[in-house]
Amino acid sequence: HPRSGYAEELRLQALIASEHGRALTAEETDWAAIAGHYGTLEALTGSAVVRLNRAVAVAQVEGPEAGLDLLEGLDPLLPTNHRVASVRGELARRAGDVELARSSYLTALGLCTNEVERAHLRARLDALAES
Repeated sequence: HPRSGYAEELRLQALIASEHGRALTAEETDWAAIAGHYGTLEALTGSAVVRLNRAVAVAQVEGPEAGLDLLEGLDPLLPTNHRVASVRGELARRAGDVELARSSYLTALGLCTNEVERAHLRARLDALAES
């Protein structure tokens, strides 16, 4: 039988998807609602991936530094997942921390095996070098 809280997890995931689906652009997205749903989902599940997603949503509402704060401690929980470093790179870039952005993108490149995502990360690195 499904574990306790599973229906609530699904409901929260549906609410998050609904918020994304309702907006035509990132600017129109209700990031505060999404961050709130992710906060509830994280409290329910303790999932590191949920916290990573919450960091992205929080950064949209409160700024990149708030998102970076939420990434603290995720690297050892997701040691082979390139997305933590990739998100850190993007948020650091938005915060103006070029060195952290560069090192994070390089870390992400070292972990990423998907060539499409690797090309995106290389483009981000190239854009940093041009700025």
